[in-house]
Amino acid sequence: MALALRRFAASFGYPPHFQCVRALSPLRFANSCSSFVSCDSSEDGVGADHPEFRKWHNGGGSFHKSACIDPTVFIEFGAVVHSKSVVGEHSHIGSGAVVGPCVTIGQSTKIGYNVALSNCSIGDSCIIHNGVCIGQDGFGFTVDEHGNMLKKPQMLNARVGNYVEIGANTCIDRGSWRETVVGDHSKIDNLVQIGHNVVIGKSCMLCGQVGIAGSVTYDLPLLAVSRKILQNLEIMAASQLFRSMSGEDKLQTTVEHQKS
Repeated sequence: MALALRRFAASFGYPPHFQCVRALSPLRFANSCSSFVSCDSSEDGVGADHPEFRKWHNGGGSFHKSACIDPTVFIEFGAVVHSKSVVGEHSHIGSGAVVGPCVTIGQSTKIGYNVALSNCSIGDSCIIHNGVCIGQDGFGFTVDEHGNMLKKPQMLNARVGNYVEIGANTCIDRGSWRETVVGDHSKIDNLVQIGHNVVIGKSCMLCGQVGIAGSVTYDLPLLAVSRKILQNLEIMAASQLFRSMSGEDKLQTTVEHQKS
């Protein structure tokens, strides 16, 4: 039986030295990847032409042999899944996308073209549109006694919940002192910047060109276009502000508020 399971795994590109392969329930894949144990634990960060990268059977993309990928996943040509990443069933990764080491992607999630994912987890049934970057370092620096700018460590992750949609070219930084979080069912427009350590609640909506500085906690139903939120604020859901307005009304209300 063990030999048959190893052959089955090898047919999907897993290396022959996998020590343990268990049958997976379709709804339990993301929680079961710990049952795949590889002898290889290197995180060399090499490109897709390295011998440890292989061609995925469904779509022609590349994956590292230590990645844990459900057989139903579609990885388009030109996409790369790096070492120790996990991709759940029926997910789709578009051409040019890079799934960095140790990234987790849930079930039925669509990753668009040229998306860059690192130091993050993406939930189930999400849509990540073209050009999104998640998990890169936040903008954190300090000044030493000589006036030199020194980079602050950015060591934590970004965590995106279930049923989240993120618009094209939006950036979400990884955390420094706490994880950056986007709650379940939240929707984010194109060209939004979410700084490190920000926590976005459930079912929030951020419209285009919104910028949220580091360490903000935000839980309002809707943030209108072109707003900037400063550091270390906490904004909780106390009203249904802007929810029923048209786009023109939102913009006019925002301008009038700024004038006042």
